[in-house]
Order: sequence, then structure tokens, then C-alpha cells
Amino acid sequence: MYLNNIKSNEDSKKSRKRVGRGIGSGNGKTAGRGHKGQKSRAGGFHKIGFEGGQMPLHRRLPKRGFKSPCNRLVKEIRLSLISDTFEKIDGIEDLKKTGVISKSVRSVKVLYDKEIKTALMIKGLTISKNARRAIVNAGGTVE
Repeated sequence: MYLNNIKSNEDSKKSRKRVGRGIGSGNGKTAGRGHKGQKSRAGGFHKIGFEGGQMPLHRRLPKRGFKSPCNRLVKEIRLSLISDTFEKIDGIEDLKKTGVISKSVRSVKVLYDKEIKTALMIKGLTISKNARRAIVNAGGTVE
């Protein structure tokens, strides 16, 4: 098979509709636009979603969802990540210096994900109950 031997199927290429070319063409007179009305006329346009004065669907449905702008100011960190990287943390500034969190973050919460073996000293962070228990069990301190 060569490219010059390939032929398209018979029905695959359809000729375009030539409107307004006389009564014998099947699309003469009104050119398939019907009689009267906004859509039959030149420049007959209405905005997307317009339903003829009826309340449009996108306005009938309730609004859903919300993205809090404050959400990006609070960061949650896994306990295992901290135990692998740090031994002592004195507030958020230590995390910002090492690049663990971005500079725009205002508060950090440490969440428990698995038991740790290294003793940590954490100060100035919010810590979940299970994470606090894991730190104390490993011989660390929380302030």
C-alpha cells in the first residue's frame, strides 16, 4: 500500500450546504432559517445562556464551592518529615529558612503519620494530640 493508492470512503466527504440558491436547491427563499423571528434575521444574536427572558439555567442553580484566601496561610506538616529533617525547631522561622514551607505561611500544624525514633524539641508550632504523644514517647519535648 502506498499513499497514492489510499482513497477516502464514499460518504466521508460531504459537500457544504449552499443556501439561498433558488427553490430547486432545497435551501432557497428562507435558506433553512425558517420564517420570521430573531434567528432568521441578519445580526440575530442573543447572549449565550439567554432563554428568551426566562431565568437562565446558570442563574437558577445555587452557587457552590468556595476557596478560602486564608487557606494558603496555614500549612500542615507530617511528623515523619520533621523527624527526618530536624532535631530542634524554634518556631516557624526555622521551617521557612530550610524551605520546608513557603514564606507566606503564617501558622503550621504538625500532624501524626507514623511513629518516630528520634527525640525532637519543638517550640512554637501547633501539634495534634497523636503527634504530641509520639514525640513524648520518643523522648522529645513539646512547648
